[in-house]
Amino acid sequence: MSDWAARNVFWHVYPLGFTSAEKVARAEGAVVHRLPKLIMWLDYAVDLGASGLLLGPIFQSSSHGYDTTDYYVIDPRLGDDADFDALIAAAHRRGLRVVLDGVFNHVGRDFPTFQRAIAQGPTSPDAGLFRIAFDQRSADGTPSYGNFEGHEQLPALNHNNPAVADLIVEVMKHWLARGADGWRLDAAYAVPRPFWARVLPRVRADFPDAYIFGEVIHGDYVDFVRESTVDSVTEYELWKAIWSGINERNFFELSWTLERHNTLLDSFVPLTFIGNHDVTRIASRIADERHLPHALVVLLTTGGMPCIYYGDEQAFRGIKEDRAGGDDAIRPAFPASPDDLAPYGWSIYRLHQTLIGMRRRHPWLHRARTHLLSLSKTQFVYEAFGSDQRITVALNLGDDVLRVRNSEALVVLAASDGAAIDQGQVLVPGHGWAVLQ
Repeated sequence: MSDWAARNVFWHVYPLGFTSAEKVARAEGAVVHRLPKLIMWLDYAVDLGASGLLLGPIFQSSSHGYDTTDYYVIDPRLGDDADFDALIAAAHRRGLRVVLDGVFNHVGRDFPTFQRAIAQGPTSPDAGLFRIAFDQRSADGTPSYGNFEGHEQLPALNHNNPAVADLIVEVMKHWLARGADGWRLDAAYAVPRPFWARVLPRVRADFPDAYIFGEVIHGDYVDFVRESTVDSVTEYELWKAIWSGINERNFFELSWTLERHNTLLDSFVPLTFIGNHDVTRIASRIADERHLPHALVVLLTTGGMPCIYYGDEQAFRGIKEDRAGGDDAIRPAFPASPDDLAPYGWSIYRLHQTLIGMRRRHPWLHRARTHLLSLSKTQFVYEAFGSDQRITVALNLGDDVLRVRNSEALVVLAASDGAAIDQGQVLVPGHGWAVLQ
Protein backbone atom coordinates (compact mmCIF):
# COMPACT_ATOMS: atom_id res chain seq x y z
CA MET A 1 0.00 0.00 0.00
CA SER A 2 1.13 3.55 -0.73
CA ASP A 3 2.74 5.38 2.18
CA TRP A 4 0.23 8.23 1.92
CA ALA A 5 -2.67 5.82 2.21
CA ALA A 6 -1.52 4.44 5.54
CA ARG A 7 -2.79 7.44 7.52
CA ASN A 8 -5.63 8.50 5.26
CA VAL A 9 -9.23 9.35 6.13
CA PHE A 10 -11.47 9.84 3.10
CA TRP A 11 -14.34 12.26 2.58
CA HIS A 12 -16.51 10.50 0.00
CA VAL A 13 -18.56 12.65 -2.39
CA TYR A 14 -21.02 11.72 -5.13
CA PRO A 15 -20.38 14.71 -7.43
CA LEU A 16 -23.49 14.54 -9.65
CA GLY A 17 -25.73 14.73 -6.58
CA PHE A 18 -23.51 17.07 -4.57
CA THR A 19 -23.52 19.68 -7.36
CA SER A 20 -27.24 19.39 -8.27
CA ALA A 21 -26.52 18.03 -11.75
CA GLU A 22 -29.42 16.96 -13.95
CA LYS A 23 -30.50 13.36 -13.47
CA VAL A 24 -30.29 12.70 -17.22
CA ALA A 25 -27.55 14.06 -19.47
CA ARG A 26 -28.54 16.62 -22.06
CA ALA A 27 -28.52 15.40 -25.65
CA GLU A 28 -26.46 18.34 -26.83
CA GLY A 29 -23.90 17.80 -24.07
CA ALA A 30 -23.60 21.48 -23.12
CA VAL A 31 -20.90 21.97 -20.48
CA VAL A 32 -22.05 23.25 -17.09
CA HIS A 33 -19.17 24.11 -14.76
CA ARG A 34 -20.25 22.54 -11.47
CA LEU A 35 -16.99 21.00 -10.22
CA PRO A 36 -15.82 24.40 -8.92
CA LYS A 37 -18.59 24.13 -6.31
CA LEU A 38 -16.74 21.17 -4.85
CA ILE A 39 -13.57 23.24 -4.59
CA MET A 40 -15.49 25.59 -2.30
CA TRP A 41 -15.94 22.70 0.15
CA LEU A 42 -12.37 21.43 0.33
CA ASP A 43 -11.49 23.54 3.37
CA TYR A 44 -14.55 22.07 5.08
CA ALA A 45 -13.21 18.58 4.34
CA VAL A 46 -9.78 19.50 5.69
CA ASP A 47 -11.31 21.02 8.83
CA LEU A 48 -13.25 17.78 9.29
CA GLY A 49 -9.90 15.97 9.38
CA ALA A 50 -9.98 14.32 5.96
CA SER A 51 -6.76 13.78 4.06
CA GLY A 52 -8.32 12.20 0.98
CA LEU A 53 -11.20 12.97 -1.36
CA LEU A 54 -12.98 9.93 -2.78
CA LEU A 55 -15.07 10.95 -5.78
CA GLY A 56 -18.02 9.13 -7.28
CA PRO A 57 -18.25 8.98 -11.09
CA ILE A 58 -17.12 12.09 -12.95
CA PHE A 59 -16.86 10.75 -16.51
CA GLN A 60 -19.39 11.31 -19.26
CA SER A 61 -22.47 9.18 -18.75
CA SER A 62 -26.16 9.02 -19.60
CA SER A 63 -27.61 9.38 -16.12
CA HIS A 64 -26.25 8.34 -12.69
CA GLY A 65 -22.59 8.13 -13.65
CA TYR A 66 -22.30 4.36 -13.54
CA ASP A 67 -23.46 4.15 -17.17
CA THR A 68 -20.31 5.58 -18.76
CA THR A 69 -20.35 6.80 -22.35
CA ASP A 70 -16.76 8.11 -22.54
CA TYR A 71 -13.94 7.29 -20.12
CA TYR A 72 -11.78 10.16 -21.35
CA VAL A 73 -14.30 13.00 -21.01
CA ILE A 74 -15.44 14.77 -17.84
CA ASP A 75 -19.23 14.60 -17.63
CA PRO A 76 -20.46 17.86 -19.22
CA ARG A 77 -22.95 18.19 -16.36
CA LEU A 78 -19.91 18.63 -14.06
CA GLY A 79 -17.52 20.58 -16.26
CA ASP A 80 -14.50 19.96 -18.43
CA ASP A 81 -10.79 19.16 -18.28
CA ALA A 82 -9.94 22.60 -16.94
CA ASP A 83 -12.38 22.13 -14.06
CA PHE A 84 -10.84 18.74 -13.28
CA ASP A 85 -7.34 20.19 -13.30
CA ALA A 86 -8.43 23.00 -10.99
CA LEU A 87 -10.02 20.53 -8.56
CA ILE A 88 -6.91 18.35 -8.46
CA ALA A 89 -4.65 21.35 -7.93
CA ALA A 90 -6.87 22.79 -5.20
CA ALA A 91 -7.09 19.44 -3.40
CA HIS A 92 -3.36 18.84 -3.56
CA ARG A 93 -2.61 22.33 -2.24
CA ARG A 94 -4.58 21.36 0.85
CA GLY A 95 -2.89 17.99 1.21
CA LEU A 96 -5.92 16.06 -0.03
CA ARG A 97 -5.29 13.00 -2.20
CA VAL A 98 -7.95 12.38 -4.86
CA VAL A 99 -9.24 8.92 -5.75
CA LEU A 100 -11.54 8.41 -8.75
CA ASP A 101 -14.38 5.95 -9.33
CA GLY A 102 -13.61 3.54 -12.16
CA VAL A 103 -16.63 1.75 -13.62
CA PHE A 104 -14.78 -0.97 -15.51
CA ASN A 105 -17.14 -3.91 -15.24
CA HIS A 106 -19.67 -2.39 -17.61
CA VAL A 107 -20.48 0.70 -19.65
CA GLY A 108 -23.67 2.57 -20.50
CA ARG A 109 -25.85 1.35 -23.35
CA ASP A 110 -25.09 4.61 -25.19
CA PHE A 111 -21.34 3.85 -25.14
CA PRO A 112 -20.46 4.50 -28.83
CA THR A 113 -18.35 1.36 -29.21
CA PHE A 114 -21.22 -0.80 -27.93
CA GLN A 115 -23.69 0.90 -30.26
CA ARG A 116 -21.41 0.27 -33.25
CA ALA A 117 -21.01 -3.36 -32.29
CA ILE A 118 -24.78 -3.86 -32.06
CA ALA A 119 -25.40 -2.05 -35.35
CA GLN A 120 -22.64 -3.73 -37.36
CA GLY A 121 -23.12 -7.26 -36.11
CA PRO A 122 -20.66 -10.07 -35.35
CA THR A 123 -18.16 -8.89 -37.96
CA SER A 124 -17.75 -5.56 -36.17
CA PRO A 125 -14.20 -5.01 -34.86
CA ASP A 126 -15.81 -3.78 -31.62
CA ALA A 127 -18.01 -6.84 -31.03
CA GLY A 128 -15.34 -8.67 -29.06
CA LEU A 129 -15.21 -5.94 -26.42
CA PHE A 130 -18.60 -7.06 -25.12
CA ARG A 131 -20.37 -10.32 -24.39
CA ILE A 132 -22.87 -10.15 -27.24
CA ALA A 133 -24.79 -13.24 -28.38
CA PHE A 134 -25.80 -12.26 -31.91
CA ASP A 135 -27.61 -15.59 -32.41
CA GLN A 136 -29.97 -14.77 -29.53
CA ARG A 137 -32.50 -11.95 -29.69
CA SER A 138 -34.57 -10.07 -27.15
CA ALA A 139 -38.24 -9.23 -27.71
CA ASP A 140 -37.36 -6.04 -29.61
CA GLY A 141 -34.99 -7.88 -31.93
CA THR A 142 -31.80 -6.59 -30.26
CA PRO A 143 -29.04 -9.17 -29.83
CA SER A 144 -28.72 -10.48 -26.29
CA TYR A 145 -25.70 -9.36 -24.30
CA GLY A 146 -24.17 -9.76 -20.88
CA ASN A 147 -24.97 -6.95 -18.47
CA PHE A 148 -24.54 -5.91 -14.87
CA GLU A 149 -26.92 -7.82 -12.60
CA GLY A 150 -29.82 -7.79 -15.07
CA HIS A 151 -29.65 -4.09 -15.94
CA GLU A 152 -29.91 -3.91 -19.73
CA GLN A 153 -28.74 -0.28 -19.68
CA LEU A 154 -25.36 -1.51 -18.40
CA PRO A 155 -23.69 -3.80 -20.98
CA ALA A 156 -20.83 -5.79 -19.49
CA LEU A 157 -17.36 -5.68 -20.96
CA ASN A 158 -15.71 -8.89 -22.13
CA HIS A 159 -12.87 -9.19 -19.66
CA ASN A 160 -11.42 -12.19 -21.48
CA ASN A 161 -10.48 -9.95 -24.40
CA PRO A 162 -6.95 -8.51 -24.06
CA ALA A 163 -8.18 -5.37 -25.81
CA VAL A 164 -10.45 -4.65 -22.83
CA ALA A 165 -7.47 -4.95 -20.48
CA ASP A 166 -5.52 -2.55 -22.71
CA LEU A 167 -8.42 -0.08 -22.62
CA ILE A 168 -8.73 -0.12 -18.84
CA VAL A 169 -4.97 0.18 -18.32
CA GLU A 170 -4.83 3.22 -20.58
CA VAL A 171 -7.83 4.87 -18.93
CA MET A 172 -6.41 4.37 -15.43
CA LYS A 173 -2.99 5.64 -16.44
CA HIS A 174 -4.47 8.61 -18.30
CA TRP A 175 -6.18 10.04 -15.24
CA LEU A 176 -3.34 9.18 -12.87
CA ALA A 177 -1.07 11.14 -15.20
CA ARG A 178 -3.55 14.00 -14.97
CA GLY A 179 -3.12 14.11 -11.20
CA ALA A 180 -5.44 11.53 -9.65
CA ASP A 181 -3.92 9.54 -6.79
CA GLY A 182 -5.84 6.28 -7.04
CA TRP A 183 -8.91 4.36 -8.10
CA ARG A 184 -11.99 2.80 -6.60
CA LEU A 185 -12.93 -0.18 -8.78
CA ASP A 186 -16.72 -0.22 -8.98
CA ALA A 187 -18.35 -3.66 -8.86
CA ALA A 188 -14.88 -5.20 -8.69
CA TYR A 189 -16.47 -8.43 -7.44
CA ALA A 190 -18.25 -8.89 -10.81
CA VAL A 191 -14.97 -8.87 -12.77
CA PRO A 192 -12.81 -12.02 -12.98
CA ARG A 193 -9.96 -11.67 -10.50
CA PRO A 194 -7.30 -12.66 -13.08
CA PHE A 195 -8.33 -9.62 -15.11
CA TRP A 196 -7.35 -7.28 -12.27
CA ALA A 197 -4.15 -9.27 -11.75
CA ARG A 198 -3.23 -8.59 -15.38
CA VAL A 199 -4.26 -4.92 -15.37
CA LEU A 200 -3.08 -3.50 -12.05
CA PRO A 201 0.63 -4.38 -12.26
CA ARG A 202 0.76 -2.60 -15.61
CA VAL A 203 -0.76 0.50 -14.01
CA ARG A 204 1.54 0.36 -10.98
CA ALA A 205 4.59 0.02 -13.20
CA ASP A 206 4.13 3.70 -14.07
CA PHE A 207 2.29 4.83 -10.91
CA PRO A 208 3.63 2.83 -7.96
CA ASP A 209 2.07 5.16 -5.37
CA ALA A 210 -1.48 4.81 -6.71
CA TYR A 211 -3.95 3.46 -4.16
CA ILE A 212 -6.39 1.02 -5.77
CA PHE A 213 -9.23 -0.69 -3.94
CA GLY A 214 -12.20 -2.73 -5.08
CA GLU A 215 -15.87 -2.70 -4.24
CA VAL A 216 -16.54 -6.14 -2.77
CA ILE A 217 -19.77 -6.80 -0.88
CA HIS A 218 -19.23 -10.27 0.61
CA GLY A 219 -17.14 -13.40 0.23
CA ASP A 220 -13.53 -14.14 1.04
CA TYR A 221 -11.96 -10.68 1.17
CA VAL A 222 -8.46 -12.05 1.72
CA ASP A 223 -8.57 -14.29 -1.32
CA PHE A 224 -9.95 -11.47 -3.44
CA VAL A 225 -7.12 -9.12 -2.45
CA ARG A 226 -4.50 -11.79 -3.01
CA GLU A 227 -5.82 -12.98 -6.38
CA SER A 228 -6.75 -9.59 -7.82
CA THR A 229 -3.72 -7.65 -6.41
CA VAL A 230 -5.86 -4.69 -5.27
CA ASP A 231 -4.61 -2.83 -2.21
CA SER A 232 -7.88 -3.23 -0.35
CA VAL A 233 -11.63 -3.86 -0.55
CA THR A 234 -14.74 -2.31 0.96
CA GLU A 235 -15.57 -4.08 4.21
CA TYR A 236 -19.34 -4.41 4.11
CA GLU A 237 -19.27 -7.01 6.88
CA LEU A 238 -18.08 -4.48 9.46
CA TRP A 239 -20.52 -1.86 8.16
CA LYS A 240 -23.42 -4.23 8.67
CA ALA A 241 -22.27 -5.44 12.09
CA ILE A 242 -21.90 -1.88 13.40
CA TRP A 243 -25.42 -0.68 12.67
CA SER A 244 -27.07 -4.07 13.19
CA GLY A 245 -25.38 -4.72 16.51
CA ILE A 246 -26.32 -1.25 17.75
CA ASN A 247 -29.90 -1.41 16.52
CA GLU A 248 -30.54 -4.89 17.89
CA ARG A 249 -28.69 -4.02 21.10
CA ASN A 250 -26.65 -7.12 20.50
CA PHE A 251 -22.94 -6.42 20.74
CA PHE A 252 -22.15 -10.11 20.29
CA GLU A 253 -22.51 -9.68 16.52
CA LEU A 254 -20.10 -6.74 16.47
CA SER A 255 -17.62 -8.55 18.72
CA TRP A 256 -17.59 -11.58 16.40
CA THR A 257 -17.08 -9.36 13.36
CA LEU A 258 -14.18 -7.52 15.01
CA GLU A 259 -12.50 -10.89 15.56
CA ARG A 260 -12.84 -11.59 11.84
CA HIS A 261 -11.65 -8.05 11.14
CA ASN A 262 -8.42 -8.89 13.02
CA THR A 263 -7.75 -11.73 10.59
CA LEU A 264 -8.25 -9.44 7.61
CA LEU A 265 -5.67 -7.03 9.00
CA ASP A 266 -3.11 -9.81 8.87
CA SER A 267 -3.31 -9.58 5.07
CA PHE A 268 -4.47 -6.07 4.16
CA VAL A 269 -6.10 -2.92 5.54
CA PRO A 270 -9.81 -2.78 4.64
CA LEU A 271 -11.64 0.33 3.44
CA THR A 272 -14.05 0.88 6.36
CA PHE A 273 -17.22 2.96 6.41
CA ILE A 274 -20.63 3.44 8.00
CA GLY A 275 -22.16 5.14 4.95
CA ASN A 276 -21.73 5.39 1.20
CA HIS A 277 -23.62 6.24 -1.99
CA ASP A 278 -25.37 2.85 -2.11
CA VAL A 279 -26.78 2.42 1.41
CA THR A 280 -29.29 4.05 3.74
CA ARG A 281 -27.74 6.89 5.73
CA ILE A 282 -26.35 5.82 9.10
CA ALA A 283 -28.44 8.51 10.86
CA SER A 284 -31.55 6.94 9.34
CA ARG A 285 -30.35 3.39 9.95
CA ILE A 286 -29.69 3.83 13.70
CA ALA A 287 -33.08 3.69 15.37
CA ASP A 288 -32.07 5.48 18.60
CA GLU A 289 -30.28 8.73 17.76
CA ARG A 290 -28.44 8.55 21.09
CA HIS A 291 -26.46 5.66 19.59
CA LEU A 292 -25.35 7.35 16.38
CA PRO A 293 -22.02 8.39 18.01
CA HIS A 294 -21.35 4.77 18.96
CA ALA A 295 -21.21 3.78 15.29
CA LEU A 296 -18.69 6.51 14.56
CA VAL A 297 -16.58 5.56 17.59
CA VAL A 298 -16.25 1.98 16.35
CA LEU A 299 -15.32 3.15 12.84
CA LEU A 300 -12.57 5.44 14.10
CA THR A 301 -11.08 3.21 16.81
CA THR A 302 -10.56 0.07 14.72
CA GLY A 303 -8.01 -0.79 12.06
CA GLY A 304 -8.79 0.22 8.50
CA MET A 305 -8.92 3.19 6.18
CA PRO A 306 -12.04 5.10 7.34
CA CYS A 307 -14.27 6.76 4.79
CA ILE A 308 -16.86 9.42 5.72
CA TYR A 309 -19.72 9.81 3.24
CA TYR A 310 -20.59 13.44 2.61
CA GLY A 311 -23.47 14.56 4.78
CA ASP A 312 -22.98 11.81 7.38
CA GLU A 313 -20.72 14.24 9.24
CA GLN A 314 -23.82 16.46 9.51
CA ALA A 315 -26.21 13.62 10.47
CA PHE A 316 -28.02 13.82 7.12
CA ARG A 317 -30.95 11.44 6.84
CA GLY A 318 -31.85 9.43 3.75
CA ILE A 319 -33.29 6.00 2.97
CA LYS A 320 -32.27 3.96 -0.06
CA GLU A 321 -35.23 2.41 -1.89
CA ASP A 322 -35.23 -0.34 -4.52
CA ARG A 323 -36.96 1.62 -7.27
CA ALA A 324 -36.16 4.05 -10.05
CA GLY A 325 -34.76 7.14 -8.36
CA GLY A 326 -34.40 5.23 -5.11
CA ASP A 327 -30.86 6.54 -4.60
CA ASP A 328 -31.80 10.21 -4.77
CA ALA A 329 -32.38 10.59 -1.03
CA ILE A 330 -28.87 9.37 -0.21
CA ARG A 331 -27.15 11.42 -2.94
CA PRO A 332 -28.39 14.94 -2.18
CA ALA A 333 -27.15 18.35 -3.22
CA PHE A 334 -25.03 20.34 -0.81
CA PRO A 335 -25.68 24.07 -0.36
CA ALA A 336 -23.40 26.76 -1.73
CA SER A 337 -21.26 26.96 1.42
CA PRO A 338 -20.99 25.50 4.94
CA ASP A 339 -22.71 28.61 6.28
CA ASP A 340 -25.90 27.39 4.60
CA LEU A 341 -26.01 24.04 6.41
CA ALA A 342 -28.77 23.47 8.94
CA PRO A 343 -27.64 24.05 12.54
CA TYR A 344 -28.65 20.62 13.86
CA GLY A 345 -25.74 18.82 12.21
CA TRP A 346 -22.79 20.73 13.64
CA SER A 347 -22.59 18.77 16.89
CA ILE A 348 -22.00 15.50 15.00
CA TYR A 349 -19.52 17.33 12.74
CA ARG A 350 -17.55 18.39 15.82
CA LEU A 351 -17.63 14.80 17.08
CA HIS A 352 -16.15 13.69 13.75
CA GLN A 353 -13.42 16.30 14.19
CA THR A 354 -12.64 15.05 17.69
CA LEU A 355 -12.45 11.38 16.76
CA ILE A 356 -10.63 11.88 13.46
CA GLY A 357 -8.15 14.15 15.26
CA MET A 358 -7.61 11.46 17.87
CA ARG A 359 -7.03 8.89 15.13
CA ARG A 360 -4.51 11.06 13.34
CA ARG A 361 -2.61 11.55 16.60
CA HIS A 362 -2.51 7.76 16.91
CA PRO A 363 -1.55 6.64 13.39
CA TRP A 364 -0.95 3.09 14.62
CA LEU A 365 -4.76 2.71 14.65
CA HIS A 366 -4.51 2.19 10.90
CA ARG A 367 -3.54 -1.44 11.54
CA ALA A 368 -4.84 -1.78 15.10
CA ARG A 369 -6.26 -5.10 16.23
CA THR A 370 -9.00 -5.33 18.83
CA HIS A 371 -9.22 -7.46 21.95
CA LEU A 372 -12.40 -8.12 23.91
CA LEU A 373 -12.35 -7.01 27.56
CA SER A 374 -16.00 -7.36 28.55
CA LEU A 375 -19.21 -8.03 26.67
CA SER A 376 -22.95 -8.17 27.14
CA LYS A 377 -25.77 -7.49 24.73
CA THR A 378 -25.80 -3.78 25.60
CA GLN A 379 -22.30 -3.11 26.96
CA PHE A 380 -19.04 -3.66 25.14
CA VAL A 381 -15.49 -2.85 26.19
CA TYR A 382 -12.56 -3.61 23.89
CA GLU A 383 -8.94 -2.68 23.46
CA ALA A 384 -7.50 -1.47 20.19
CA PHE A 385 -3.78 -2.10 20.19
CA GLY A 386 -0.67 -1.74 18.09
CA SER A 387 2.85 -2.97 18.71
CA ASP A 388 3.40 -0.90 21.83
CA GLN A 389 0.28 1.27 22.26
CA ARG A 390 -3.35 0.67 23.11
CA ILE A 391 -6.60 2.42 23.83
CA THR A 392 -9.73 1.19 25.56
CA VAL A 393 -13.18 1.73 24.04
CA ALA A 394 -16.31 1.49 26.15
CA LEU A 395 -19.77 1.44 24.53
CA ASN A 396 -23.01 1.47 26.50
CA LEU A 397 -26.43 1.00 24.89
CA GLY A 398 -28.26 0.31 28.14
CA ASP A 399 -29.66 2.42 30.94
CA ASP A 400 -27.25 1.25 33.64
CA VAL A 401 -23.84 2.81 34.20
CA LEU A 402 -20.94 0.92 32.63
CA ARG A 403 -17.92 0.71 34.96
CA VAL A 404 -14.51 0.28 33.33
CA ARG A 405 -11.88 -0.81 35.85
CA ASN A 406 -8.18 -0.50 35.23
CA SER A 407 -5.23 -0.68 37.59
CA GLU A 408 -3.31 1.84 35.49
CA ALA A 409 -3.90 5.57 35.33
CA LEU A 410 -6.57 6.39 32.78
CA VAL A 411 -6.85 9.36 30.46
CA VAL A 412 -10.13 10.09 28.69
CA LEU A 413 -9.29 10.85 25.06
CA ALA A 414 -12.93 11.40 24.10
CA ALA A 415 -16.25 10.63 25.71
CA SER A 416 -19.95 11.36 25.76
CA ASP A 417 -21.39 13.79 28.27
CA GLY A 418 -21.49 12.42 31.79
CA ALA A 419 -18.50 10.09 31.58
CA ALA A 420 -16.27 10.47 34.63
CA ILE A 421 -13.27 8.95 36.41
CA ASP A 422 -13.94 7.85 39.97
CA GLN A 423 -11.44 6.00 42.18
CA GLY A 424 -9.52 4.36 39.35
CA GLN A 425 -12.49 3.46 37.22
CA VAL A 426 -14.33 5.20 34.42
CA LEU A 427 -18.08 5.55 34.71
CA VAL A 428 -19.83 5.55 31.34
CA PRO A 429 -23.46 6.67 31.68
CA GLY A 430 -26.39 4.95 30.09
CA HIS A 431 -26.29 5.27 26.28
CA GLY A 432 -22.81 6.80 26.53
CA TRP A 433 -19.34 5.92 25.35
CA ALA A 434 -15.70 6.64 26.16
CA VAL A 435 -12.27 6.22 24.58
CA LEU A 436 -9.53 5.83 27.18
CA GLN A 437 -5.76 5.58 27.30
